[in-house]
Amino acid sequence: MRALAARLTGRQITGLVQRRPDLRFPLPERLAERLIGRRVVGFGRRAKYILVGLEHGETVLLHLGMSGRLLFDGPPAGVHEHLTFGFDDGTLLRFVDPRRFGMLDLASTDRLERHPRLAGLGLEPLDPGFDGAALAAVLAGRMSPLKVALMDQRLVVGVGNIYACESLFRARLSPGRMAGGLGPGQSRSLAIAIRAVLEEAIGAGGSSLRDYVQTNGELGVFQNQFAVYARAGEPCVHCTRPISKLVQANRATYLCSRCQR
Repeated sequence: MRALAARLTGRQITGLVQRRPDLRFPLPERLAERLIGRRVVGFGRRAKYILVGLEHGETVLLHLGMSGRLLFDGPPAGVHEHLTFGFDDGTLLRFVDPRRFGMLDLASTDRLERHPRLAGLGLEPLDPGFDGAALAAVLAGRMSPLKVALMDQRLVVGVGNIYACESLFRARLSPGRMAGGLGPGQSRSLAIAIRAVLEEAIGAGGSSLRDYVQTNGELGVFQNQFAVYARAGEPCVHCTRPISKLVQANRATYLCSRCQR
């Protein structure tokens, strides 16, 4: 999102090529007519939704899904390039999504938090108020496994499978322990770990597994820093015990059974 903001804030949308009527959900009616001529006034984020503020009080709500990418300029991306935005400085922004699990909607900026895709979302780990006490409050009474609770977007947003595994390892907490059973010190350590992992991942351009690339087409490199994720059988970086793999809620979980309790 930082690259989008740096390049597109203040730019006017001068063109839009729409190649299909839908992605995961139908695209807004008359999308090109409603966007062309509008100026981008800023960017925001809520969970994994990118929020593109437009002049005159509307916001583009964008989610990349599992395989979506936003790419600046470069050659056309073929049949999977569903939307191509043009801007007044000649920039092209291509929305490429092979699996079409992404989505795009237009919403009134002053009613954004009531949008069906955003209403009911949980804590933002990068907000100033995210700390051990806030995390403990949303986990209180939860009987589900800790990692499953962290990935529940109604409780905490933006902590996907990779970052949940890495955060729990840093906090030395087992992904299988009861979510509502953390003490104050454990909640504080986990909140610190979640924030640190997400900030490092953002700084590294994300984790490039399968389809993900940055807006300039380059791969993210956070996968080079994984301590446990996708390292089953390899030695723990702390104690050398082999990293274990198990399945929770149909997702792979990686941990060190010695270091994480």
